[in-house]
Amino acid sequence: MPAYAIRPARAEDAATVAEIWIKGWADGHLGNVPDELVAVRTPDAFRRRAGDRVAATTVAVNAAGEIAGFVMVVADEVEQVYVAATHRGGGVAASLLAEAERQVAAGGHDRAWLAVVDGNHRARRFYERCGWSDDGMVTYQAEVAAGTLAVACHRYGKVVSGTSAVAG
Repeated sequence: MPAYAIRPARAEDAATVAEIWIKGWADGHLGNVPDELVAVRTPDAFRRRAGDRVAATTVAVNAAGEIAGFVMVVADEVEQVYVAATHRGGGVAASLLAEAERQVAAGGHDRAWLAVVDGNHRARRFYERCGWSDDGMVTYQAEVAAGTLAVACHRYGKVVSGTSAVAG
């Protein structure tokens, strides 16, 4: 298994983060979210959002300097976790999620949360393997240019204070 370094994203990483996000979002969301959300999640929208969110982004980089995946954390929410298809199955997502948990705890929060659309079974199984609990269905307000759009999601949570997530 290749080694990956976890580091804060830099402005020059935004284009690669956006490409991973575009493809990963399609994998987990197409057919699982309202058509209105799909219509506004264009490649340009992802590129804009990736550039705007650099400060909230952490990346996993392999020995060749290639970005394998990323996570975005805001306060106690793990907003995005994506791994490039060519790097899936190698522990990248688990490393990024552990870093997200550490960041949430370091921010003074006892519990982290994230939202997963109902039909994204691969992601839901992954979070459950990582010790996250399905706290039930919620209406998540997805950010769109005109404000927000309601999306039915499972809210997952995990206690992060006093766990290995804060060790190190």
